[in-house]
Amino acid sequence: MANIKSAAKRAQIAERNRLRNKAYRSAVRTLIKNYLNAISEYSADPTPEKLAAVHQRLNLAFSKIDKAVKRGVLHRNTGARRKARLTRILNKTLQPAA
Repeated sequence: MANIKSAAKRAQIAERNRLRNKAYRSAVRTLIKNYLNAISEYSADPTPEKLAAVHQRLNLAFSKIDKAVKRGVLHRNTGARRKARLTRILNKTLQPAA
C-alpha cells in the first residue's frame, strides 16, 4: 500500500481505469465473436435474414470498437486493423465460389 496520499489516489484511479478498460475489451471481443458466429451461420445457409443479422452484428462491433478507440482503451491503428479484418472476412464470405 502506498504511504503517500497522492500515490494511493493514483493507485485507486488506475484500478478504476483498468476495470473500465477490461469491460470495453471484453465487450469488443464478445461482439466480434457474435459476428463471427453469424458469419458461419450465414455461410452454412445463406438467406437474406441471416445476411441482415451479419450486417447488424458488424455494425455493433464497429460501434464498440470506435467507442473503445475514442476512450483510449484501444489504439487508433488497432481499432482500424480489427475493423479491416472483420470487413475482409465478410467480403470473402460474400464472394461467389469460383
